[in-house]
Parts: sequence; structure tokens; C-alpha cells
Amino acid sequence: MAGKRKKNFRPSWDDYFLQISDLVSTRATCQRLHAGAILVKDKKIISTGYCGAPKGIPDCYAKGCLVRGGHCVRTVHAEVNTVVQAAYHGVSTNGSTLYVNWLPCYNCAKVLINAGIEKIVYRRVYRPDPETKKLLRQAKIKLTKLPQKKK
Repeated sequence: MAGKRKKNFRPSWDDYFLQISDLVSTRATCQRLHAGAILVKDKKIISTGYCGAPKGIPDCYAKGCLVRGGHCVRTVHAEVNTVVQAAYHGVSTNGSTLYVNWLPCYNCAKVLINAGIEKIVYRRVYRPDPETKKLLRQAKIKLTKLPQKKK
């Protein structure tokens, strides 16, 4: 029977939320990297975000990427957008967990520290930067890297 699962199979909470962050990434508007992030507190999603231009500003699909120093600066990163969405709606991010399909960059890490994020769960690393992990560990943010899903 197509689509039949093992009787007691359920994804772990981490796998479940990372799958949702992958779905959120499909809304990204920068061709260079589709990233999606969600903030979770007490096993409830409090905010989502994806890479995209600021509200009301033409995105990379409309205007092309604006690359400076090897990075597209037209977009706001998914991690920042999820923190901003929570703030916009008056939802505290303190003590939450970030689920993101890529390890955050150094600049996003600083935002996440100031937003009170306690844990980051991710699957992939875009550009390895040992300083990012060092900064997050110094801030006592727990990092959990899950294996990539087999297709």
C-alpha cells in the first residue's frame, strides 16, 4: 500500500521541526541559497522566516542578486527574519530553539544571541566558520547538528 508507514513511526521533535524549516525555505527569494528558519518554544512554533528582501522591496528574482564581498546583500537572512517576525507580533524569543536548515552565519549568530535563543538545530553548513561556532558556544547556545536526510 503506497504511503503506508510503520505502525509506531514518528519523527523526533528535532526532525519534525527541521522538516518544517525545509518547507519554509521554499518561500526564499534569493537564488543563491534557500534558507528557512523557525523558532520553537515549548514544542510550539512561534515564528518563521526565510531569506528574502525587506518587505515591499524588489527581491533577487525581480532585480537579481546584489553581491558584495561574495554575499547577496539584497536579502535578509532567514534567522533574522524569524526573530524580526516574532518582534513584529510581540512574541518573546527568549528561551526558544531555532531550527534552521543551514548553520547561521556570524552576523546572524550575534542577533540570535541577543534574542535569547538557547539552542540551534541544523543539518548543513554553508561556509564553515569556526568563529561562528566559537561565538555561539561562548554565549552558551547549544548547537545540535543532525545528519542530512537521505533522498
